[in-house]
Amino acid sequence: MNTPQTLYEASCADDYDPNSMAVERARTLIGQFLSPVTATERVHIRAALGRVLAQEVVSPIAVPGNDNSAMDGWAVRFADLAAVGETALKRVGESYAGKPHAGGIGPGETVRIFTGGIMPAGSDSVVMQERATEIAGGVRIPAGALSKAGQNRRLAGEDVQKGQVVFQVGQPVRPAELGMLASLGLGEVTVYRRLRVAFFSTGDELTSIGTPLAEGAVYDSNRYTLYGMLTRLGCDIVDMGVVPDVPEKLEHAFAAAAANADVVITSGGVSVGEADFVRQLMDKLGEVLFWKIAMKPGRPLAYGKIGGAHFFGLPGNPVAVMVTFYAFVREALLVLSGRRDAGPMPLFKATLSAPIRKAPGRMEFQRGILTPDGAGGWTVRTTGDQGSGILSSMSHANCFIVLPMQTGNVAQGELVDVQLLEGLL
Repeated sequence: MNTPQTLYEASCADDYDPNSMAVERARTLIGQFLSPVTATERVHIRAALGRVLAQEVVSPIAVPGNDNSAMDGWAVRFADLAAVGETALKRVGESYAGKPHAGGIGPGETVRIFTGGIMPAGSDSVVMQERATEIAGGVRIPAGALSKAGQNRRLAGEDVQKGQVVFQVGQPVRPAELGMLASLGLGEVTVYRRLRVAFFSTGDELTSIGTPLAEGAVYDSNRYTLYGMLTRLGCDIVDMGVVPDVPEKLEHAFAAAAANADVVITSGGVSVGEADFVRQLMDKLGEVLFWKIAMKPGRPLAYGKIGGAHFFGLPGNPVAVMVTFYAFVREALLVLSGRRDAGPMPLFKATLSAPIRKAPGRMEFQRGILTPDGAGGWTVRTTGDQGSGILSSMSHANCFIVLPMQTGNVAQGELVDVQLLEGLL
């Protein structure tokens, strides 16, 4: 991570322009001010799902703990098997998972073994049961049943060795990690505390759900999309509701949010307008690195600091809120949460199934529908009208079609960059 610098130092960069910041430049600048939380807590592994490890995990045991069979069959000495014809071996016992054979095997002997069963002393290979013929008191094994010694045997410590660092600091705990921790006999892990995010909407026209709409008013949807996106990232969230466009109330909301959260997110109030007080308040309460991004939708976007809290001022339009969250806020929150693998959502190519109109000059994030083409590839088309207030377009979409700044109109059949919003169903 780059060494943090003051917002003033960043604003003095040669190519800095707070009113037409390129998307990648803005991401880079934001990244210079992000340091993960440091506070940690010890939790049961079930409570660790979705959290970020704050301490490396060292295995107290080897996994598996003993050489064992990778399949059902017969534990043998490879040297006993004839190169031509069949080999008859005497059965001297059985080895089940959790119930091993008490002794070993000598020349001409075998043990019936099952998947996970400990390899008897003296054996080095397992002949799968389908390649052998059981007879009274033993088994016949044809030539070529094994090509080399050690086949179908899992070695002790083959998965994890005792003392091995299994997970590094910054590793997210997913279902696979839960299972791995349990396989090591670990019931608790140390994780970073949850990131605390406060958010509110600004605007006199906004009405909370459950209240009748006055003329010209709209229901506030942005707090609910923010709630959903923040919850999925595992944040502790503080919904401060709708704050009217009154300077004193806005100032109080900003101060309270910054005092109680790591990150403050607002929607609305960052564009240039007579009733937009956020810019004025930020001059008084904090610092802002930039106010606009060369992107569509989401041009009015602010990033800065209020005391020790990071500030993201998102646009008021519902789609622009979601686009800018995915483009900037998501990655920043992952870094602040302690994730070492944080980065932009990955891009991959898909074939455009219908033309797109675009003017060069801004990066565009068009809502798209990605579908298989029936030949092992993927095609993508827009959801239709791309207006930044059409929230239904986000509901219909499963991806963004990402069009670079310099790109103009795109013809049907061309390859375009695509970012998945969620896993495809």
